[in-house]
Parts: sequence; structure tokens; C-alpha cells
Amino acid sequence: MEQVVYHIPALLVETIAGLAIKDDGTYVDVTFGGGGHSRAIMEHLGPNGRLVGMDQDMDAWSNRLQDDRFTFAHGNFAYLKNFLRYYGIDGVDGILADLGVSFHHFDDVERGFTFRADAPLDMRMNRNASFTARDLLNTYDVDRLADVLFLYGELRQSRRLAAAIVKSRPLSTTGQLVEVVRPLLKPSQEKKELSMVFQALRIEVNGELDALRKLLMQSAEVLNPGGRLAVITYHSLEDRLVKNFMRTGNFEGKQEKDFYGRVNTPWRVVTGKVIAPSEAEVARNPRSRSAKLRIAELVERPARGNQPINNP
Repeated sequence: MEQVVYHIPALLVETIAGLAIKDDGTYVDVTFGGGGHSRAIMEHLGPNGRLVGMDQDMDAWSNRLQDDRFTFAHGNFAYLKNFLRYYGIDGVDGILADLGVSFHHFDDVERGFTFRADAPLDMRMNRNASFTARDLLNTYDVDRLADVLFLYGELRQSRRLAAAIVKSRPLSTTGQLVEVVRPLLKPSQEKKELSMVFQALRIEVNGELDALRKLLMQSAEVLNPGGRLAVITYHSLEDRLVKNFMRTGNFEGKQEKDFYGRVNTPWRVVTGKVIAPSEAEVARNPRSRSAKLRIAELVERPARGNQPINNP
């Protein structure tokens, strides 16, 4: 029987090298998924090393590693600090986040992540969450829906798309959504623009950019000095946040300098130039084509807050 691939890890060799793994270190893979990156990290850990694999999708539980050094944490990485506190971990030596949507999410058509099959309008990464793409499309007014499509899908015709969706309510399946928006898309760009529509809805349903901001802010509080933060992004919205944060310590990219003209940031950027997949990797795994890897090292841990970020 042919084994179903959950997810092929992108930029695996480059990510593991960039983490500079210590055999007795503690690491967190906040997007465990199929466990590909985590398995590679484990190969570099000695008997005193430790790895926490986080994922908000409980489907990832079936891929957990059978190793006493491994802990699976079911939850959103927006609450990383709370989870580490729960497991008695005061500091870690590396954090990995692969922000891409896995093969599993696209191939499990009932999850509603793809426009290539008719399925319920769901798009929840965490199936325990109550808010779905169907709720979004059937309750947001034109202005709010247009903002989602423009800000998260970067669609110029966002207002016309939003108006068409509102006019066609109620919608319950991805196929219905595609039929509503297709006449407003450029035929030569139909697949690309449909992907942008679905990306925008997925980001809004899962609060992805807000979760990413929280993860990045907490990373500076939980990493040990000299620890590495490795983030793989797949679209410009994510990449811009990560790039600005690693370079300046804030999301706007605003440089604050000291008396000597040095940028005030706790980070040292390891990847001067963003790392992209090789042609050989793209040939093996076409979905890695848009992957970008950025790595930074924490030079000095900033003052730590005393209040935990509470789970919703």
C-alpha cells in the first residue's frame, strides 16, 4: 500500500544547518505537521537534548515521535511562552516555524483549503475553533470582506469580489465560492487569483498574521542568548513581518539607533540574504517554490514580562 505523504519539509538541509543545533540543547518546532523537520533535529540531539513539537491541528498527533526526548504540544504557537512554562522549560536554544500549508491540508479536501475540489467552506487549522470560512463569507459586510481580500490576498478587485460574494449569499461550499468569483478574475491569472482569494480567507479564519506577530515577540523572551530563530515563509505578508522583526526588533522595520549609531535590536541576522530553495528541491517538491528561509540569533534576551499570554 502506498504511503500518503503528510508534508515534505521545505529547505530542510538549510534550516537544520542554520539552527546550529547543540546536542544537549532544547528546541521547539512550532509547526510540527508531518514531523519532517523535527526528525532531522532529533538526529542532531544527544541523550540530554530535548525537542517540543507544537501544532494546533490535532491530525499532527499521529506523526508524533516515539522518543523520550520529544514532547508533543497541541496548541497555537501564539501561546508558545505559556506552553513552555507548562512543561517547565525556562529557555530554548532554537525555534523553528515552517509557516506553509501542508500537503495534508490541501489533500484532505473536506478541510476546504483548496479550490480544486468542492468541499465545505471550513479552512480551520484547529478543528476545535468555532469560526469557519463559511461564517466569514456569510456574515462580514462588504467593507470588511473587501479589506480581508485586499490586505491578505492583495487582490486589486477586492471590493467587486466582496460585493459579488455578499450578493450571492448564503454560500456553503468552496465550489459555490469559485463560481461567484470566477467571472471577476483574469482568465490568464485565474489559478493565481483563486489561490489569493483562498489565502486571504485562510489567513483571516485562523488569525495567522496576529499569531505570527505573537510568536516573534515571544521568541525573544524564551530563546537563550545565542539561540537561533528560523522561519520559513511562503508569501510576502509573512516574509515582510519576519524580515522587519529580525532586522530591527519591530514589525514596521523602523530602526532605532543608540548614541553610536548602532541599531537597537536584540537580534543578529544570520541569513544576510534570504535563502530560497534550489532548482533541484523545487523539482522534487514544487510546493516549496515560494519558500523563503530567514534565520536570526538572539544576542541578548530582553527584560521578560511576568504576565503569561492567556489561551482564549
